[in-house]
Amino acid sequence: MATSAVRQSAWMRPVLYVLCFIAAAAALRRMVALLLVETSARAGQFGELDAAFAARKALTLTHIVPALIFVLLLPLWFSARLRSKETLHRRISWALFVLGFIIGITAIPLVATPVGGATELSAIIVFDGLFLFSLLRALTLFLRRQPRYREWMMRAIAVLLGIATTRPVMGVFFVTARLTHLEPQQFFGIAFWIGFAATYAAGEWYLHRYPAERNAAA
Repeated sequence: MATSAVRQSAWMRPVLYVLCFIAAAAALRRMVALLLVETSARAGQFGELDAAFAARKALTLTHIVPALIFVLLLPLWFSARLRSKETLHRRISWALFVLGFIIGITAIPLVATPVGGATELSAIIVFDGLFLFSLLRALTLFLRRQPRYREWMMRAIAVLLGIATTRPVMGVFFVTARLTHLEPQQFFGIAFWIGFAATYAAGEWYLHRYPAERNAAA
């Protein structure tokens, strides 16, 4: 059991840190674009995307600022050392619940004008629904002080980190745009489906591969 736990943390933590870093970098980049960069100063595909987000600046910031704080807190929530400090760990859990519901709820009005059209819309509806359901289920178990809340919290986290996985996928589409002639409006939805589905599937695999982790006391 101890050897399994060591092997688990040896690869799980770097993956978690990388995904959190990508998500945080994406949020910071969007905040800079919204607050510090003139939209007109950007050209091409990036300029079009910045203009689309600038048109809904307040809503976008309400969505990405909590998301940034959420991913910065995740390494603390997964920390075995902090998990042993029950009061502190529960406070971090409360913060994640509050931030998570803000993220999930603000994603709904953002769906009104998705960059990737119907394909992106379908991905957001499906995975935001999974995120909010998992978060609500986790909160219900958390209030009852049942350790299994971690299982549902991890499902919610896996969905949220899908936004990090979509970034490399989008990067591939951007790099190959001269060959494929695809515009962001055409590949954003595809990237969302690939990124979110891959991370969610990886999360489910992890929960089944390491059942002790999902039932660990908090």
